[in-house]
This record gives sequence, C-alpha cells and structure tokens, in this order.
Amino acid sequence: MKMRISKRSVDELVAGEKDTFWWDDALKGFGVKVTPLGKKVFVLQYRVGKSGTPRRITIGEYGQPWSPDRARDEAMRLRGIVASGVDPADRPPDKVSVTVKQLWEKYLEQASAHKKPTTLARDRSSAIRHVIPLIGEKDVRTLTKPDIQSFFSSVKAGKTATDEKTGPRGRAIVKGGPGTANRTLDLLSSMMTFAIELGIRQDNPTKGIKKFSLRTRDRYLNSEELKRLGEALVAEQASGTNPVALAAIRFLSLSGCRKSEALGLKWSWIDLENSLVSLPDSKTGARQLHLGSAAKDLLMNMPRFANSPWVFPSARGEGPVVGIRKIWDAVRIRAGLGDFRLHDLRHSFASSAVSAGQSLYVVGKLLGHSQARTTQRYAHLAKGPVQSAADAISDEIAKKLAAK
Repeated sequence: MKMRISKRSVDELVAGEKDTFWWDDALKGFGVKVTPLGKKVFVLQYRVGKSGTPRRITIGEYGQPWSPDRARDEAMRLRGIVASGVDPADRPPDKVSVTVKQLWEKYLEQASAHKKPTTLARDRSSAIRHVIPLIGEKDVRTLTKPDIQSFFSSVKAGKTATDEKTGPRGRAIVKGGPGTANRTLDLLSSMMTFAIELGIRQDNPTKGIKKFSLRTRDRYLNSEELKRLGEALVAEQASGTNPVALAAIRFLSLSGCRKSEALGLKWSWIDLENSLVSLPDSKTGARQLHLGSAAKDLLMNMPRFANSPWVFPSARGEGPVVGIRKIWDAVRIRAGLGDFRLHDLRHSFASSAVSAGQSLYVVGKLLGHSQARTTQRYAHLAKGPVQSAADAISDEIAKKLAAK
C-alpha cells in the first residue's frame, strides 16, 4: 500500500494481525513496517545491480531520532550507495563508503544518455587523468572543501602531468595549468551534484572555490604573416609533407571552423552546390557552416578516396587524418609565426571578417557561436569599419548642408 510518509500519516497507522508495509509514493523503496505489536519501523527496499532479488534494510524505529524526514534523508543516502553498486546490507550503513572512483563510474552511466560524445570524451579524460589519480579512493561522503581546494591546486601545479605512448601512433600529453584545473573542477562539481541527487551527500564541497583567472589570448595574422603562411604551406608540400594534412590546415584558415569540425568532416555533410556544410554535432550542437568561394574550391579539388567517408582521411587506417599538430608546428616555424596556435586560425578568420566590415552578428553566425557575448571578444576590431562608415556618412551630410 502506498501513501506519502509524514508524521501525520505514520501516526495514523494501526497494527494488523501480521507485519504490514506502507510504501512512500515519492521515494521508491522507502517504507514503514508496522508490526502486530504496533511498532513502526522505517525500511528501504532495493535491488543491487541487475539482481532480480529485492533486499530490505532497516533504517530505524519511528521516534527519536528517526522522524519521517530524517528517515527519508537516510533512505536517499542508502539509495545512493546502492546506485554505486554497493549493498549497504553487507555492512553497517555508517561504515559503507562510496569512493570518488565509484561515483564517477555511476555518473558516466547517466551522463552518457544526454551529453555529447565530445563532452563525454573530455570528461572521461579529466576523470582518468586527474580526478581518479588524486582523489579516486576518497570517500565521497567525507570530502571537504579543503580536500577539493588541495586537489584543484595540484592539478594547476601539474602534479598529474604525463607524456605517454597510447598506441602505435598515439601519444597522450597531459598538462596541468589553470585551464585544465578549471575544467576538472567543473566535472567534479557536476559529480558532487549527482551525489546529492543520489542522497550520498547533503552539500557540494566544490561550491565557493574560486576558479583561476585565465588570460584571454587572441592572436591574429596580419597580411604579411598570412603571406608567409601561404608560402610555408607550399614549401612543406614541395618537401613531401602529407598533402591531406596541409589541405586541412588551409581549410581551417579559409573557413574559420573549429579543428574538430574540420578534421571530422564527412563528404555526406557537404552541399557544394549551395556552399553549405551541415555539421551534426559541433561544439554548440548541430549547425550549418557557410563556405566561402575559396574554401569551396579547396573542397572541390580534394581527391575522394574509395570507401572513405572523410574529407581529410588518414594516410593509414580508416579514420580522419592524425598528427596534424606536428605538421602545423613545422608550417608555423617555417612561416616564422612564433607561438601561433592552430586554433588561432579561427581567430584570424573572425578578425579578417570584422575588419572587412562584417557585423558581429554575421561573424557569430559564420563561427557558429550560440551566444552573442562569445563574439564580443572581436568588438574592438570593428572600430576601423565603423569609423569609416561614420566618416562617409558625416561627409555626405556635410556636403548636403554646404550645398548652394
């Protein structure tokens, strides 16, 4: 039988000839057992994992200290323990711990249903490379704000940094720094919120921890640098560098798209007739990329490889091109571009658009920004076109005012 378990409803329960159970209509498995002698006991019924056998654990007898509200909180905590794959009946409830690693595994299960693959990959990297090595064995229930602050500082300091081979052609270079620490803190905060939902914790120990300030770095190529970049791309191709990787770099400079969007580009997404690319899963969700004529010409001249869906396929294997960072470094050094990053080609595309007089709204559409404030970083570049417009308009009005 079901009811909303409260002080009033529990007080009204009467004993029967045998044990009777009343189940809460809001919290699954939370109930009250009433014995023939009139004793009222809070219980939790549950299943661990995929087991078909229900288990039942006693929370405590109604009365001090077990009020309905306190028993409900304990039932939620126990449900969290069950969700982590641990049977609280095997040990006293106050001795059962849920480690951060166990919480991560449960968090990943539920996150997989609604997070994008790219976001999941980033979360998985943060967990495996930073969270689990530093605090994976800690009990989620006893994590404190100082614990989180120490963890946060350790990631920034690079205590989890590593450089290791991950396969015949792969390498994992893990660095610390403020940006990495901030992203990892975001993941940990989400995990702690999940722990609250499961009833494992009552609070989020990441709250109030101030993120590290990040220096916004916007680097653009001027006309001379763009010329040197073009010459370097030609020279690298002449020296035998992978032409597909070089074409991908050129496409990045001509389209303003993100590296992940370009390298993951498939022919089936491209409508050359209408100069459009339909990206099903960009950073901001599905979007259309408008191709300029030069970017379109590049794609039209790209060779298509049999049985490969990729625009920029790998020379070996079945996936898209890899190792582009190493090739970019060679191009960058040859062009004398200093520490200019591959992602900065996107900033250069935006700066060229704004400097050419395009509105921030249009630039945001070209870049696939979901929020206008993201494009505001380029607002200072609009002074030239805006000033030119102001000069032209004021001069025209002045001429008319002076007309005789």
